Amino acid sequence: MNYIASPSVRSYAGQKGVDLDQVARASGRGTLAKEDIDRHLAGASSPAQAQAGSSRYWDVNHSDFGPVTEEPMSRLAQVAADNLSAANAQIPQVTHHDRADIHAIEAFRKGLKDEAVQRGIKLTALAFHVKALALSLKTFPRFNASLSADGQRLFLKQFVHIGIAVDTPAGLMVPVIRDADKKGLWDIASDISDLAGRAQARKIRPEEMGGASMSISNLGGIGGSAFTPIVNPPELAILGITRTETIPMWENDEWRPVPMVPLDLSYDHRVINGADAARFLSHYAGLISEPRRMLV
Repeated sequence: MNYIASPSVRSYAGQKGVDLDQVARASGRGTLAKEDIDRHLAGASSPAQAQAGSSRYWDVNHSDFGPVTEEPMSRLAQVAADNLSAANAQIPQVTHHDRADIHAIEAFRKGLKDEAVQRGIKLTALAFHVKALALSLKTFPRFNASLSADGQRLFLKQFVHIGIAVDTPAGLMVPVIRDADKKGLWDIASDISDLAGRAQARKIRPEEMGGASMSISNLGGIGGSAFTPIVNPPELAILGITRTETIPMWENDEWRPVPMVPLDLSYDHRVINGADAARFLSHYAGLISEPRRMLV
């Protein structure tokens, strides 16, 4: 089975005498961490098995109550379910909500429409979000970190990689844009298109889905006004985006319509406190409201 394991995780497995191939097969996880090794040594191969005692509540013959049909969960969906269950059970998560004025980005994109056609690249608002998040992580390095499995150390990353959640027929995939802080908007837009397209076609390689500093879950094309995204460990936070809405704002003695994008920041409260999250999202919203600040 293909899997991702950092050098420190491989070293830890060697120290414990554990075969990572066996851990990956037993757990079904695509990205291995030290806690997966500890869980394997303890005899529980997956978060789902570790919590198997509660599964008896779901072991119900539903046909007793009416007609049903069955369909199998894809392997990708099963792995995602295990990862999300473990994350939700182990991480004390809090979600901070804010919104940002997006009219400048929409005007900027409109002005670049002809150039986008010439380049053959679709410059979406998501490219601006990726750039704003990358710059925010540089300003707030504590968000660009991971907590050790024992909770005793914080690994501050010197790179900025942004994960992009992609909804595919087989389940959720999160390919990663590498070095997003060093890339311009056109390069980011091109990466988004490439990664999303290959994710839909199930052509993403395992090494293209690990090592993110932080991820974005964008539901703006579907709808909603807010949600609570689940932190994807070993990341410490995740940003959710929903559909832009036009709201009235009072300015210069008159009301004016302003397009605002809702933002939902879920974070690991073991490392990040509420004030940190509020400052981070306020800074992020400022970059979105004034996109030219991203280009300086």
